[in-house]
Amino acid sequence: MLRKKTCVAMLLAGGQGSRLGILTKEVAKPAVPYGGKYRIIDFPLSNCTNSGIDTVGVLTQYRPLRLNAHIGIGIPWDLDRNVGGVTVLPPYERSGSSQWYTGTANAIYQNLEYMEMYNPEYVLILSGDHIYKMDYEIMLDYHKANNADVTIAAMPVPIEEASRFGVVITDDNNRITDFEEKPAHPRSNLASMGIYIFTWKVLKEALIAMKDQKGCDFGKHIIPYCHEKKQRLFAYEFNGYWKDVGTLGSYWEANMELIDIVPVFNLYEELWKIYTTSDCQPPQYVASNAVIERSIIGTGCDLYGNVKNSVLGCDVTVEEGAVIEDSIIMRGAVIKKGAHIHKSIVAERTVIGENVELGIGEFAPSQLDPKVYAFDLVTVAENSVIPDNVKVGKNTAISGITVASDYEGGMLPSGGYIIKAGEER
Repeated sequence: MLRKKTCVAMLLAGGQGSRLGILTKEVAKPAVPYGGKYRIIDFPLSNCTNSGIDTVGVLTQYRPLRLNAHIGIGIPWDLDRNVGGVTVLPPYERSGSSQWYTGTANAIYQNLEYMEMYNPEYVLILSGDHIYKMDYEIMLDYHKANNADVTIAAMPVPIEEASRFGVVITDDNNRITDFEEKPAHPRSNLASMGIYIFTWKVLKEALIAMKDQKGCDFGKHIIPYCHEKKQRLFAYEFNGYWKDVGTLGSYWEANMELIDIVPVFNLYEELWKIYTTSDCQPPQYVASNAVIERSIIGTGCDLYGNVKNSVLGCDVTVEEGAVIEDSIIMRGAVIKKGAHIHKSIVAERTVIGENVELGIGEFAPSQLDPKVYAFDLVTVAENSVIPDNVKVGKNTAISGITVASDYEGGMLPSGGYIIKAGEER
């Protein structure tokens, strides 16, 4: 047995993030870029580092290659430890069976052996796809002070939005008296954030007891089970910034909030740094005729055009006469001469041709997937190419190396899409 740890964190990072559409075609949601420099998983990992938690299991499944490469051995987060540190935990073949993770709790159950190596007093369960800063040590102290079996981080939300979450009902001492998973008529506006602290023996017993539940999940199975067993469940109320960037709209909005004059979410705090893997990039180059207004610009960018109210990742090229407004342009993208990009999300290593116009006209419902593409955004998947001189309307999706003949009359109208043969949606 390895050295005992007081608290082990289990970070769920296997989700596809299907509501991000073609942005997660080749990459797991926690590895999606954010803020021109980071990836979404950097936030819970940095929270662990800043909270003094030095043993983190990262559970991966969907498209894990880039996520695994990003995490590496955990050096940026000071998690390269001989005992503890960060460990990537994909599904693996067992004697006589091979099983994917089928739910949040099922993924944790399949890694009981990992947790048992450290025999922790407490286990912290985290999601890898939220943007926020939280001191888990304070939450753990709260858990101990209440002699709790389970503590659920919860935050107030507008009551009309509460039905989208697991909702906790508490007494005057914040003890949870009831828990409702996505109720049609919520009795509380305290929404579960998907952040839990369990006393280890309670978690282990609940996971084993519920192991045969199909798609075993914390909100649907484990928390109700603990409640039925009269365990001591408490709500830890959180009132800071927390963003579930689960839709294209919320993802775009979260990036745009970073460039407010007084940002709602501050990436520049000395006392709570967000760490990430940093490549050796050259500095930015800004030409004399370039114009930059209220934007985040990553390292290694070459800027000859105009950039306004936008977030640019590393190594982006903006050629002369190009205009980018209210957009997210990810690492390695090339925006060619005279292109006009408005309210768009352009993924990594994409080429936007000369004199292309993105985001014109009026909103129209998506012909691809109205549940995913429900915003007036142009979304372009990574490694895509848009040829010269075409126009693209709002609420559109483009994936693959497209050519002029793909655009009837040189136009992709609002609500339309181009997904090249062999490309996934």
